[in-house]
Amino acid sequence: MPEQSIKLAVEGLHKTYRTKRPRDTFLRRLLPDFKGETTEVVAIEDLTFDVRAGEFISIVGPSGCGKTTALRIMDALVPSDGGRVVINGTEVTEPRAECGFIFQDFGLYPWRTVAANVEFGLELRGTDAAERRKQAHSYIDLVGLKGFERHYPHQLSGGMQQRVGIARTLAIQPEILLMDEPFGSLDALTRRIMQFELLRILDSQNPTTAVFVTHDLEEALLLSDRVLVMTRRPGRCKEIVDVPFERPRTDAVVDSPEFIELRRHLWESLREEQTGVTDETAPAA
Repeated sequence: MPEQSIKLAVEGLHKTYRTKRPRDTFLRRLLPDFKGETTEVVAIEDLTFDVRAGEFISIVGPSGCGKTTALRIMDALVPSDGGRVVINGTEVTEPRAECGFIFQDFGLYPWRTVAANVEFGLELRGTDAAERRKQAHSYIDLVGLKGFERHYPHQLSGGMQQRVGIARTLAIQPEILLMDEPFGSLDALTRRIMQFELLRILDSQNPTTAVFVTHDLEEALLLSDRVLVMTRRPGRCKEIVDVPFERPRTDAVVDSPEFIELRRHLWESLREEQTGVTDETAPAA
């Protein structure tokens, strides 16, 4: 892709989770004030990468490597213990208006209709009622839910609920989309449909920078301009793989030899992190 300015930079990020627990149940009962021992888990260590303006980058890695933690630090939902996140040249210290976050569990309010859910972020920003309705209906139409404005979340399928979540986030017109396995709870067919819907929606908008966490290597390659592979915990950047396929993308790209080879490369890279076994170190058959 052509040279672009840096939209988001992650610089030397570090995060350690600390918990306290009593050494045993007997002491906890005998001495209510017994503090126990502190356990530490280093989730992320010296994670560094950047995202160009208008770029879609996916993050993959072994379970527990800190992918979601990194994403939440980018939006200041979780504090870091070191390093920094920079958006548009300014260090992130609190949630930023430039960012929109899409969660795996949809995060819809069950007592609100589709339209009211999509309007929620605009309400928080003080947008007047008439403009809220106009924007909400526009984005509901964009995600293919026209006619469902007055439905409640329980009346929708999982894929439809995720469309509402996408519409709600897009309605605030974020410059950066942060997505934490947004299709992870969907069945395989709905997931593939939503992947192409996301591509369609983003292609129809002004250039949107996106960071997408997923366990699905095929999904990462289908959606992304680059794929960042994280090491096992503590998570670091192991490598960043360029995805050369032109946009718009179709189902045909998934069956191409280049796609299959890239998927194999990512699989081997992750297998090495998960097991410590490479083709070179694997025993002969």
